[in-house]
Amino acid sequence: MTLEFTQNPAWYAVKSLPYLMKYPYECTEQTFSRFYANSLASHVANAHPKVKRVFDAWKNYQPEALESQLTKNQELKSALLEETPWVLQAQSEAAQRKNIGLLFDLNRMASEQENALRKLADRQEGNGGWSWFPGGRPNWYITQYIVEGMGHLKKLGVSDAVLDQKYTVMRAKAVQYIDFELKGHYEDLKESVEKGEAKFGEDHLSNMVIHYLYARSFFIKERNWKKTGSVNYEVRFSTNMDEALNYYLEQSKKFALNKGLYQQGMLALALLRWEAETTISNDIVKSLKERSLNHPELGMYWKYPRGWWWYQAPIETHSLMIEVFDEVAKDEKSVDDLKVWLLKNKQTTHWKTTKATANAVYALLMNGDNWLLEDKPISFEWAGEKFKSSDFDQEAGSGYFKTSWSGDYLENKESRLGNEAIATVKVANPNKNVAWGAMYWQYFEQLDKIKTFEETPLTMQKEIYKVIATDRGEQLEQVSNSDGKYSGVKIGDKLKIRIILRVDRDMEYVHMKDMRASGLEPIQVLSQYKWQDGLGYYESPGDVATNFFFSYLPKGTYVFEYPLRVQHAGDFSNGISSIQSMYAPEFTSHSAGVRLEVEK
Repeated sequence: MTLEFTQNPAWYAVKSLPYLMKYPYECTEQTFSRFYANSLASHVANAHPKVKRVFDAWKNYQPEALESQLTKNQELKSALLEETPWVLQAQSEAAQRKNIGLLFDLNRMASEQENALRKLADRQEGNGGWSWFPGGRPNWYITQYIVEGMGHLKKLGVSDAVLDQKYTVMRAKAVQYIDFELKGHYEDLKESVEKGEAKFGEDHLSNMVIHYLYARSFFIKERNWKKTGSVNYEVRFSTNMDEALNYYLEQSKKFALNKGLYQQGMLALALLRWEAETTISNDIVKSLKERSLNHPELGMYWKYPRGWWWYQAPIETHSLMIEVFDEVAKDEKSVDDLKVWLLKNKQTTHWKTTKATANAVYALLMNGDNWLLEDKPISFEWAGEKFKSSDFDQEAGSGYFKTSWSGDYLENKESRLGNEAIATVKVANPNKNVAWGAMYWQYFEQLDKIKTFEETPLTMQKEIYKVIATDRGEQLEQVSNSDGKYSGVKIGDKLKIRIILRVDRDMEYVHMKDMRASGLEPIQVLSQYKWQDGLGYYESPGDVATNFFFSYLPKGTYVFEYPLRVQHAGDFSNGISSIQSMYAPEFTSHSAGVRLEVEK
């Protein structure tokens, strides 16, 4: 029996920071991400010396802390990493994590920060805008995204003194550029109205305008600029901006509740900062809360839209919601529940974009209590024993540890206390942050005696059908099943295996294995990548089982089918079907063991 526990999972998010620093492409967005990561790391190291000590411990004494989640806990996994298509992903993530030692090297940090800042300054056009790649035309969204990131650094308390005057001048020019873009956008609208092609009272609150109001709101000195006619801004507005701003702020009040999740979150923050407008902002928060989903384990979240647009990104949207509920609603419980979902998402997935990583780290560090500093020992009670997390050799920062009991010791416990007692562990967490863990009981059993296991986030059901040829084409007839024994099958019959899989959260790097009786042979013998109902996966038939590999498995219900041919008569064990997250092996499940009787 193994107990695996992570005392402070917030550190998993911080382990993602080097990904921002070492992203391989030279586009402007990634260059800013490198600058952002180094600025953030410098600030965190200086503001919280404990954080720097944790990274030093990982680098010098606990290198295993920087391994990819895919390479850990091999003894708990149904397949070796080398048997999966994800060997290169594991190497890539391990390399990223090992860069944490470089990221928190203060001398290197200053050099990297200066290099990224110099590149950004060189690429900035005379009008203050940036193109996506060098040589392109200035892009409104890319420039606005960088202004947003600069606002995040300001909100986190990264002072301009740390970043130097070059940065301040660059930021002022960028803000001026997005001001001109908004003004031009409004002038185009006025022209359309004059031509009779549009009306001012219609909804002209585009996604770019909403993003502008949010990004620009980090740099206002006073919120009542409109009421006083004052022009006292941290970064001065361009000439004649009042008319455009007045119009779009009124549009925000009128149409905010008609927008999507991401847009509503930005508008709630923008209206509060621009005009101290609490009524609409609070209405937005109320609407968001009514539509939220709440789960005792997963925390608070929404059914996020998925797509290719920047406002359809789940991690970025959720990170913004943390900011909304902290600043607008001042709802500490909701902020903590939202952080729980973000960390539970990190438990089973690997954040693959710089934007998602940057926004998630910002949300975790900026809003609510700083979970990185929580380190009180957690108490456990198991099978009549009491112990604390501090009794074990813990990983620095996250407090991760793993311990096992086996052999006679477990048998004595079971004989004295019974199954129920040793299958239960009680945990008392005195910290404010979420903590998680799992217990595994590994033992040998005959395949036929294994019962289905459904009390997990992954549940699966297996069915066997006989394919009958009719004048209307092939029809499926379910093979009779009596007490876990399938019968009524003959040599030469074509069977169709159906697996029904239910997943209650998004997962990555998931392996499903469907064993088969030795009297059956696969009809499709070539391994291939398949696409079914919006889900891509790799199917690989083997000698004793068919394997399915899912690089990304979204929440939902899925049905998989594949054909087999009956080759031999006899009474066979058909094995079990099992599924497991290779990234977080505690998420696993299996079907019941069954037998198959084949007539001659």
